[in-house]
Amino acid sequence: MKTLKLRIKDKHCKVLDQLASEVNFVWNYVNDLGFRHLKRKGEFLSAFDIAKYTKGTSKECNLHSQTIQAVTEELVTRRKQFKKAKLKWRVSNKKSARRSLGWVPFKKVAIKYANGYVQYGKHQFKLWDSYGLSKYTFSDGTVISNPKFYRKYEQTLGIAQRARNKKRVRALHAKIANSRKDHLHKASTKLVNENALIIVGDLNAKKLVKTKMAKSVLDTGFSALKTMLKYKCENAGVLFEEVQEAYTTQICSCCGEITSSSPKGSTDLGIREWECMSCGTVHDRDINSALNILALGHKRLAVGITLF
Repeated sequence: MKTLKLRIKDKHCKVLDQLASEVNFVWNYVNDLGFRHLKRKGEFLSAFDIAKYTKGTSKECNLHSQTIQAVTEELVTRRKQFKKAKLKWRVSNKKSARRSLGWVPFKKVAIKYANGYVQYGKHQFKLWDSYGLSKYTFSDGTVISNPKFYRKYEQTLGIAQRARNKKRVRALHAKIANSRKDHLHKASTKLVNENALIIVGDLNAKKLVKTKMAKSVLDTGFSALKTMLKYKCENAGVLFEEVQEAYTTQICSCCGEITSSSPKGSTDLGIREWECMSCGTVHDRDINSALNILALGHKRLAVGITLF
C-alpha cells in the first residue's frame, strides 16, 4: 500500500478551520449524547444507534455525511479502546491552550480528485501538484536544472531567523521543502514515462556536503530523486538499476582511458569541460559521466570501465 501526502494551498485555511470546528461540534454532541444515554439507560450507544440522532446534520454543518459517520465511528472506537464513559471535549478556540488539532475525516466516496484539486462537498481545495534538480544530466545530453529553492528564500529566511519569528521560519522551511518535492516528483514522473530503463549512479551526497557546494548539494535532493525513481519504476514496470559510479567522471566515455587531463573527482569540481589527452574528444563533465553510468548499467565493460 502506498500513502500519498498532499498539501492543500494555504488560501483554503479559513474554510478548513471552519470545517474542523464543525467536526469538533459533531464530536462533542455525540460524546455528550452517548454519556447521557449511558447514565439514563445504563448502556452504550453504538455507531448505528447514534446515526439516528445525527441524521440531517450534514446540511446544518456543511459536512459530508461520510465525515459525520467517520467521526461517530472514531469516537465509539476510542471509547472502547480507553474504556471510558466519556472522552475529552474537542476545543476549537484558537486562543485556548487546550485547542484540539484540526481534523476533518472522510471516506473515499466523500471526495473527488480532478485537475489538481480535491472536491469535498461544495468546496474545492487546490493542491500542490507533487505527483506529476543542481543540474541532473542524462546520457542523451538532456539537462534538468534545479531552481535552487533554498537559495531563492535564503535571504528572507535569514531575516525571519534573526527576528526570531518562529512561525515565519517554519512557513518558509515548509514552502522550500514542498517546492522541492513538487519539482522532484514532476521530474521523476517525466523520466519514468519517457524511458523503459533508468540507470543511476550511487552518488554519496554525504561526501559532497563536506565541500564548498554543500548548500547546493542539499538543495538538490539527490537521495529523494533516487527514491522516487525507484518506486515509480516499480509501479510502472520500468527497469531500474543503480551502479557504482566511481571514476565515471574521470574515464573517457569514448576510449575508456583516464588521462592527466581528466577531472579528479571532488577536487576538480570546478572543471566542467575537458579534453581527453588520449583520443582528443572534448567532454562535458556531466554528460561524460552519464554515458559511463549508462555503459555500466548495460554491462558494457568493453568501454574500459573497471568495477571496484
